[in-house]
Amino acid sequence: MTDPRANPDLIGHDDAARTMQDAARSGRLHHAWLICGAPGIGKATLAWRFTRWLLAGMPDTTPPLQTDPASPVFRRIAVDTHADCFTLEPSTGDKGVKRVLRVEDAKAAVRFLTQTAAEGGWRVVVLDEAERADRPDVQNTLLKTLEEPPPKTVLLLVCSAPQKLLPTIRSRCRRLDLNPLSDREMEAVLKRMLPDAEAGERQRLAALAAGSPGRAMALMAAGGLALQDAVESSLAALATGELRDHALADRLAMDRTGGAFGIFFALLRGAIAAALRDAARGQAAPAWIARHPLAVWAGLWDRLGTLADDTERLNLDRKQAVLTGLSWLAHP
Repeated sequence: MTDPRANPDLIGHDDAARTMQDAARSGRLHHAWLICGAPGIGKATLAWRFTRWLLAGMPDTTPPLQTDPASPVFRRIAVDTHADCFTLEPSTGDKGVKRVLRVEDAKAAVRFLTQTAAEGGWRVVVLDEAERADRPDVQNTLLKTLEEPPPKTVLLLVCSAPQKLLPTIRSRCRRLDLNPLSDREMEAVLKRMLPDAEAGERQRLAALAAGSPGRAMALMAAGGLALQDAVESSLAALATGELRDHALADRLAMDRTGGAFGIFFALLRGAIAAALRDAARGQAAPAWIARHPLAVWAGLWDRLGTLADDTERLNLDRKQAVLTGLSWLAHP
């Protein structure tokens, strides 16, 4: 999948792009934007598209925020060498804690914004995965700049979980929510990105990805269709009571990227949430939902999310986490 900073295509978010374009051309561009939406939906692609367009002098183009991929600004931003653009993103931390935003990086971004623009225009900081800035010292460092922004500076916060940011940060940003892509848009994107996949596979991926191209690609890379089959098998096996799928747990534990582990739990929680919605509305729901009261299933959904997050954040034993989660389904 193309790196968002080098991706010339933005699909399904023209309205959001036009909102940012109009704000810039109005002469009253807000100094901070909080771009929200599901993971992989195109938030970072939009942020980098706006950054290129702004630093290229706001050219009059169609579609909105378009910048010629052959232009010097596009090429320099793509390889992270533009003097007026700063990338702020999480990095692997110490002591087994993964993907955190460090306070020293946040301070470097603040210093960057106080400097004079090298090319006499705007200076832009793009903060990807802003939800990982969950330490108070990191958020307070950014808050000082949000309260008193230097002239002609923009901070773009790309965030999948805005509730993890301080209310004072959220209140100082203009929020822009991206909607999931339509079925037709997803079909077009996946056909282009996965030309060798069968039509049925792309349809299943689109359904599981819920309008997020990035999620669809992550599912494909991690064997998401097989993981969905495993989820369905595990839930169907609730009729027998005990769930101890050691083969599945071993497979997820041995995945060095960790992607399959996170995706399995996301798919498992997604299946539970869908069944809960159907049951609550009096619609046909899977037979396994009757094993526990709906309130118990809601609690399980929450506990499984915490288990997956803690396992990833603290680098805990993935195999044991899978076995623990499966045992909860049978004996909450």
